[in-house]
Amino acid sequence: MEPAGLQGILAFVQVVEAGSFTDAGRRLHVTKSAVGKSIAQLEQRLGVRLLNRTTRSLSPTSEGLGYYEACVRALSEIEAAQSLLAARRLVPSGRLRVDVPLAFGRRCVAPVLFEISKRFSDLTIEISFNDRRVDLIEEGIDLAVRMGDLDDSLSLAARRIYAQRSAICAAPSYLEKHGRPRSVDDLANHGVIGYGRDGVVRPWTVKHADGHVGKFVPRARLVLGHGEPMLDAALAGCGIVFLPTWLAADSLKSGELETVLSDCLVEDIVVHAVWPVTRSLTPKVRVVVDALIEHFSSPTWDAA
Repeated sequence: MEPAGLQGILAFVQVVEAGSFTDAGRRLHVTKSAVGKSIAQLEQRLGVRLLNRTTRSLSPTSEGLGYYEACVRALSEIEAAQSLLAARRLVPSGRLRVDVPLAFGRRCVAPVLFEISKRFSDLTIEISFNDRRVDLIEEGIDLAVRMGDLDDSLSLAARRIYAQRSAICAAPSYLEKHGRPRSVDDLANHGVIGYGRDGVVRPWTVKHADGHVGKFVPRARLVLGHGEPMLDAALAGCGIVFLPTWLAADSLKSGELETVLSDCLVEDIVVHAVWPVTRSLTPKVRVVVDALIEHFSSPTWDAA
């Protein structure tokens, strides 16, 4: 249908409902003469008179009344279709590619995504697990969870979702045999399990005896490149380890690990949800970001 045809239908429906060209024009924000012209063109196109016109009244003919009822039904269908499209723009749908760190993603982020997947049947979530910094734009990632500094912050929009806390802990068997360290410096006399890659051991962020927060590089006797084997090594009694609470909480709760130097601990790593700054915050991204913020606002592993 040409635009003029739809315009004529709208004018005709408004005339029947308003009872005059003047009031119909007011509703449509056009002049009385423009309404009359649209009706005349519609009648000419249909080859039938739709309205009975007198100097005092305006009413639909029998053909016009049937046509009016059909037009109202058709316009209702069009309005319903538009409402459906508008609703779909607000409801998460389509494909969402999410990249998360391996251990943190599996233990802490994936359960949130599983719940979202159950809530929105029109949303397909693809989750990749990486401990490397992926290029979101280059690799077509819609959303990522990043731990630590945002080196590529100029190209990313970000929301802080969590500040990681860590615990210095060891198995009771180790502590019974080697005793408890009384200070950070005392760790030099203990077996330490460190996190490291390519020959570099990651420092711990701790509060020293004089109160200042700084980095401490442990002299590690066992260096592992992943957090979960570090937990396994600590449980095996290999030494003292610096682990995030989200990884160590269950073992601490069960008594398989015990904390030491708890007064030296601070929040050490900030976690962000990030997405390409060139893309708008779509409903599918927004629902995940909001869910992550809510989930990490009071994590059970930091409750103790």
